[in-house]
Amino acid sequence: MEKFAERLYFALEKQISQILTKPISECEKLKQTLFSSKKALAILKRYLSSFFFENSESEIYFFKTIKPQFYSKYIYYVFVYKYFIRKPNSCEEALDRYITTEMNELEMFLAKHQTFNVYLRTGATHLDHIYFTRGAGDIYVEIEDFQGDDLFSTSHDYRLSKLIAIEQYQNFLYQQRQNLMNGDAGHAPCPVTWTGNQSELIELIYALAEAGALNNGNIEIKTAVNYFETMFQIDLKHFYNKFRDITNRKKERAVFLDKLKVSLDRRIESKMQ
Repeated sequence: MEKFAERLYFALEKQISQILTKPISECEKLKQTLFSSKKALAILKRYLSSFFFENSESEIYFFKTIKPQFYSKYIYYVFVYKYFIRKPNSCEEALDRYITTEMNELEMFLAKHQTFNVYLRTGATHLDHIYFTRGAGDIYVEIEDFQGDDLFSTSHDYRLSKLIAIEQYQNFLYQQRQNLMNGDAGHAPCPVTWTGNQSELIELIYALAEAGALNNGNIEIKTAVNYFETMFQIDLKHFYNKFRDITNRKKERAVFLDKLKVSLDRRIESKMQ
């Protein structure tokens, strides 16, 4: 399951990055990203229908880690799509009020679900068997937080996905406000996205941090990872495990860095001809 989900997620990210660079309107881009995200969720659901979890731990991992990666991306693009179709085009003051209203609504949701948010942020796991296994909790206690059928949903995987999406959307709104303050409110978000895989980005982040290229070397690796997550709107919460995989490579460890060097040398040589 994990390998399948990783390939599916990588394919989704690649497809979305291609969509975001198309010479089409922002709303049309977002429609296409929503379609791609929804399709990936459907593929994941279909795969799960014939998959048997060996134990509760593997089921918890799916609904706490794997599914929210896909679901949060879909919810995030729903947020952004609604932002663009609802935002006022009259004046800067109206747009600023609109952004403030959006931020306040997000804060209200976070306040309502503060206990669960704290549970996640502190790395607690003692309630995972209730929150992230099917049939363990009452999915109808808070009906607005239950999405889909009971074979593809737990009592809290949607809520977790929404919290992840809200954090990303808050960053988006912050950037929109910065654009407004800089007199650049009419510009769409920068379409630069990470199209390599997560292991490559993590390899690069660790290399930059160790080389002192970030804050003169005075930076925690988690801080660096969080920055790149925000910049590229990508989830790297398993960065430590992926770095461990890099250190366990039998031959060349810095595969991506070697690839970068070869690519740069090729570019330089082409310019010199």
